[in-house]
Amino acid sequence: MKDSCTKKLVSIVVPCYNEEENVGKLYGEIRKTIEGSHARYNYECIFIDNASTDSTVQVLREIADTDNRLKIIINTRNFGHLRSPYHAVLQAKGDCIVLLAADFQDPPSLISDFIHSWEGGEKIVVGIKNKSKENRLMFLVRKAYYKLIEKYSDIEHITNFTGFGLYDKSVIDMIRGLEEPYPYFRGLIAETGVECKKVFFTQPKRDRGKTKNNIYTLFDIAMLGFVNYSKVPLRLSILTGFIMALMSLLVAFTYFVYKILFWNSFQLGLAPLIIGMFLFASMQLIFIGVIGEYVGSIYTQIKKKPLVYEKERVNFDK
Repeated sequence: MKDSCTKKLVSIVVPCYNEEENVGKLYGEIRKTIEGSHARYNYECIFIDNASTDSTVQVLREIADTDNRLKIIINTRNFGHLRSPYHAVLQAKGDCIVLLAADFQDPPSLISDFIHSWEGGEKIVVGIKNKSKENRLMFLVRKAYYKLIEKYSDIEHITNFTGFGLYDKSVIDMIRGLEEPYPYFRGLIAETGVECKKVFFTQPKRDRGKTKNNIYTLFDIAMLGFVNYSKVPLRLSILTGFIMALMSLLVAFTYFVYKILFWNSFQLGLAPLIIGMFLFASMQLIFIGVIGEYVGSIYTQIKKKPLVYEKERVNFDK
C-alpha cells in the first residue's frame, strides 16, 4: 500500500444551514463510501455552515473532535445559497472536489460512481436528476427553466444539473481566478467548456428537516442564470417595444378611419384608454425591472466584496 503522503486527496464539500438532523448521518455515509471502496485515497470533508441557528455546528464539532478529516468553516452570517458553497469549493485542496447538498437529495452513494469515472480520465462528472420524488409541479417548473436557459443562453448549459458532481482540480483552478462575487456555479462549470460525464439519478424526497429554498431563492437563481449568460431579456424588451408601438399605430389608424366614416355615432369610450394606459405602464415596469437586474449584476461585480466572512475554522491546521 502506498504511503499516506503519496495518496491522492479527495475533497468533499457540503454546504449546510440548519441541518442538525442530517449532517452527522451524511458524514457517516461519506466516510463509509470513501473508506470502503476508495481507501487508496486520502480525503477531507469540508462542511461550510451558513450561521445555523440550530445545533448543526455542535453536531459537527463533536465529530471533528475525534476525526480531523472533518473540517468546518463557520460563517459570521448567512451569505446565501450561492456564495457560501462556492467559497468552500475554493478552499478545498483535493486532486478532485465533490460538491453535494446536506439534505440527502444528492445521494452520497453516487460519490463512488463519480470517483470511478474520474479515475477513467473524466475531468467533470455531474449528477443529473432526470426523475424526482419531490413535488411534481416544482420538478416540472425546474425542468422548464433548465430547458429555457439551455435554449437561450450564450453557452451550452447542462440540463437538470444543480451543481452536484465531481470536479478535477484543474477545472477548479480554471474558475478560481475569475473572482466572481456572486457566482452562478453551474454556469461557471458550463463556461469552462470541459466535457463532462453525466450520471443520472432519481432525486429522493427530503426525509429529515425542511427545505431552505423558497420562492425568492429559486427566483434569484433563475434570474442570475439569465442575467449572467443571456441577453435575451434585453433583446425581448426591445422587440416587445417595437411590436407594441406597431400595434398602437394600427389601433390609432383604425380608430381614425372609424371616426371619419361614422363621425356622429362612433364614440371612443374610456375603457380602451384605461386598459391601454395600464398595459403600457405594466410593460414599462417589467422592462425597467429587467434592466435593473443587469445593472444590479454590474454593481455587484464592481463592489468586489468577499464571498463570505468567516467566524471560525475547525481542523484546517491538522
